[in-house]
Amino acid sequence: MKKFRTILTGISKKSLFLRKFIRKAVYLFRLWRYKLRGAGRKIDDKLIVFSCFTGKKYADSPRALYEYMVNSDEYKDYKFVWTFVNPQNYSFLLENRNTTIVKQASRECEIAFATAKYWVCNHRAAVHRYPSKKQVFIQTWHGTPLKRLGLDIERSNNEIYTLDEQNKKYIIDAKKFTYFLSPSAFASEKFVSAFALKELGKENIIVEEGYPRNDFLLNYTDEDVARIKQHLGLPEGKKVILYAPTWRDNQHQVGTGYVYKTEVDFDRLQRELGDGYVILFRAHYFISNTFNFDKYNGFIYNVSALDDINELYIVSDLLITDYSSVFFDYAILRRPIVYFMYDFELYKNEMRGFYIDLKELPGPIVQEEDALIQQIKKLSADFSYDEVYQKFNQKFNYLDDGNASKRVAERLIK
Repeated sequence: MKKFRTILTGISKKSLFLRKFIRKAVYLFRLWRYKLRGAGRKIDDKLIVFSCFTGKKYADSPRALYEYMVNSDEYKDYKFVWTFVNPQNYSFLLENRNTTIVKQASRECEIAFATAKYWVCNHRAAVHRYPSKKQVFIQTWHGTPLKRLGLDIERSNNEIYTLDEQNKKYIIDAKKFTYFLSPSAFASEKFVSAFALKELGKENIIVEEGYPRNDFLLNYTDEDVARIKQHLGLPEGKKVILYAPTWRDNQHQVGTGYVYKTEVDFDRLQRELGDGYVILFRAHYFISNTFNFDKYNGFIYNVSALDDINELYIVSDLLITDYSSVFFDYAILRRPIVYFMYDFELYKNEMRGFYIDLKELPGPIVQEEDALIQQIKKLSADFSYDEVYQKFNQKFNYLDDGNASKRVAERLIK
């Protein structure tokens, strides 16, 4: 089946007509199957289904909301279902009260979506799943956007979808949402625009209460830091750098998915920084290729498989990223950030473009290896939470106070 799917993907990339035909056929089959599986079943007012990054992770705001509710007496009568691509990896959740796990896209998963009063997801819904009028779809999303989204994208080098196809998918999604979580007025404005919420008469679905996932960044303990460092096997006495680059729309391989080529000279970084630093490498969840860092054993730790990036934030002394939105959340910790934008002109002019003036970013932008190493050393020795950094948090993170999960649950789960 996988080989057949790979062949179809390869052919459809070369033919827009065939791609549309295949997608339409698959959509109709899945829609028919979904309706059949849900036929005659009643909506359970106290059932909530959670999904994070299309079933690939147990993390983000769905996790934060779930953990708040499963530990609160107010929701002791509620039942919780988690969907995962590999449910066997999350059997520990079965120890929690009223919790079930199902395999993504399975019959049990489809029935859960068809009967749950509430859907809590941080990603776009499967195209064939439509909530009924009695259901509530809480879209938590997964970050303040730096890169343009949805209908705000003016040009695209996406290997899988044309710009028109992408726009239609965002509009279809928007019609499904009951609520859309937002961490700030800035993000709200961009979500309304990107998903055409105003044109659809749905701008009032925005819920500005801060991001539940960021509660952990304000409530973690020293014991949490020690536990995570021990789990990762990090050495004592060395500074920890988190390197979290994003994916590129135009880097896709048939049969593999989106891929990423590391443009950092890790040999040089090890020579320059190996005595005093370790690097945690975190690939975006879209990226399907693997990375072999065996030659950098003890210096580079591939933590791409770790579910919750929050755990990496709190053990890191410095963040390196490019165009990923991770820096918005990391800024809550008031720690140094460096932006390694080696392909800046290409990304800006030929791919998505940006929502904000990069002068607002709390930290230096570099495009060459020399400057990257220089800034790592400089910020490690002398970092200050300056005026630019303060203004950044005042604009983008002012709602994050450690209690967003409570506010969102009380407001939306009734």
